[in-house]
Amino acid sequence: MQISDSIGDMLTRIRNASSAKHDTVKVPASNMKKAIAQILVDEGYIKSFKVEDDGKQGVIEITLKYGENKAAVITGLRIYTNCEDMPKVMKGLGVAILSTSKGVMTDREARKANVGGEVLAYIW
Repeated sequence: MQISDSIGDMLTRIRNASSAKHDTVKVPASNMKKAIAQILVDEGYIKSFKVEDDGKQGVIEITLKYGENKAAVITGLRIYTNCEDMPKVMKGLGVAILSTSKGVMTDREARKANVGGEVLAYIW
């Protein structure tokens, strides 16, 4: 099975697993997805992730994070397509994940590093 938008697939799997209250979710590994998973850990949206060797490209197992009464920590997650939820991110209610010349980073890190890039997704 070929997936044309692997980042969108990863984020959709996370969103669906979180909605279904799963403890973990697995996605095919890539360096970009590992960087995104690390940002999600650093920003407190997921508990952790680990990369498992499957003899091919590897698999990332993401441990989801919940609040009291198993309330999802991730309340919104959008792949960038002229997202109408940008005001939520601009007001500090979430983060934008960008692909820059210095790697994958949050919008705050990109401003601090004075670099631009392509917005991959918004999460809040």
